[in-house]
Amino acid sequence: MAEISAKAVKDLRESTGAGMMDCKQALNESGGDFDKAVTWLREKGMASAAKRADRDASEGAVASYIHLGGKIGVLVEVNCETDFVARGEKFQEFCKDVCMHISFADPKYLRREDVPESAIAAERDIYIKQAAESGKPANIAEKIAEGKIKSWYEGVCLLEQPFIKDKDRTIEQLAKELSGLIGEKIQIRRFARFQLGEAL
Repeated sequence: MAEISAKAVKDLRESTGAGMMDCKQALNESGGDFDKAVTWLREKGMASAAKRADRDASEGAVASYIHLGGKIGVLVEVNCETDFVARGEKFQEFCKDVCMHISFADPKYLRREDVPESAIAAERDIYIKQAAESGKPANIAEKIAEGKIKSWYEGVCLLEQPFIKDKDRTIEQLAKELSGLIGEKIQIRRFARFQLGEAL
């Protein structure tokens, strides 16, 4: 596989408006070929999704999902720009998929920016102690902890979780693909997951 430079990723991002990780993946998938990477991003609907990020998305739907005969329930608010899109089959299907995903994956936060500093610090302390107990020096233990924190985000933040139906795509990537397909900003605004007896 060709070595992908940071400059190539930056150039592709500036050209398409897609996210850094999406640009890197596009270049990897395209063997480093810039034009093929642009095409790949467009096919996935990511090339223009980022450029819609500042638009107002005040329409949408609150979707629900009940699983296991009433043992788990999920509510999620997904926003788009027009009522027409909100009533569309693709949008409704996306909402249903996100609800189902939340019921199984049990995310605690929407995005990593929502995670309290105290929770991050507590996780980091655990990972540093684990690394130290296995004989790693302090500076290496810190690096190991940072790597584990990144993996932890992928487990607890909805947008970073791999989709339960397709582990190669995150929930955030699904939203970007839908945005590219329908030409509107798509935003998961909030969610709630209830499990029978969990607070008792």
